[in-house]
Amino acid sequence: MSDAAVLPATRSPMGDVWVRFRRHRGALAGLFIFAILLLLVAFGPLFHTVDPQFADYRARNSGFTLAHPLGTDNLGRDMFAQILQGGRTSLAVGITAMVLSLTIGAVIGILAGYFPALDGPLMRMTDLFLALPLLPLLLVVIMLFRDTLRAAFGPETGIFILIVGVIGITSWMNTARIVRGDVLSLKEREFVMAARAIGAPSGRIITHHVLPNVLSPVMVSATLGIANAIITESAVSFLGLGFPPDYPTWGRLVFDNQNFITLAPERAIIPAAAISLTVISVNYVGDGLRDALDPRET
Repeated sequence: MSDAAVLPATRSPMGDVWVRFRRHRGALAGLFIFAILLLLVAFGPLFHTVDPQFADYRARNSGFTLAHPLGTDNLGRDMFAQILQGGRTSLAVGITAMVLSLTIGAVIGILAGYFPALDGPLMRMTDLFLALPLLPLLLVVIMLFRDTLRAAFGPETGIFILIVGVIGITSWMNTARIVRGDVLSLKEREFVMAARAIGAPSGRIITHHVLPNVLSPVMVSATLGIANAIITESAVSFLGLGFPPDYPTWGRLVFDNQNFITLAPERAIIPAAAISLTVISVNYVGDGLRDALDPRET
């Protein structure tokens, strides 16, 4: 019998991560729900082709029907089409703001952890941003720059850039702290010290040795960043300061239908439930990734 026949099959590192991730039933359920929501908002309009802004005045305040699976609002607009459109906007805001905040946080964390001269100033800046109240700051910035960005980029794109920019710029601090702590440990490891000893430039060490080893906490922060961004955008839209009324988001739909809660409570409950399901499922996925990427787990 050959040696290959008796050697146990080996898994790749990603295979080990997937095996550990599958042990977390909540993470699997969260991944399934989040995937369903993504597929629904991405491909739902291909099957439910009703224009979310078309007002059928003869079908105002209708209940669940075949033509309108989730009924219509007080103007006769299809609620299912609005929820699909609102989901696209809310998820786009969450994912884009998460990418921006992770990029800023990872860069600042790596620079602060690897270069001692930058550690003090960057961490004091991080503490300053942590002291800023996000929601009041976001409201003030929207009131100051909303009209300018609308005139420059259009009403929808301008508000999108404004909300994503403010959320991303004010939510990178936790990622920076986590990455900095990992970099402080990594730069004392043998492979980093060996690369430094042979004269490798700092940029190469960071990109080839440090950055790949801090991806685990960054991935976990990504899931939490999506949830926080969606909640923040929903809060701003619920206050009536987010996207315009003809550009629905889940938070905006809750705001628009709060006055009809006694007449048709499902109009506000369904988009609110979509927000809750998205945030809870993403948080469970983050918990599963944290456990799966923990090197102490076997």
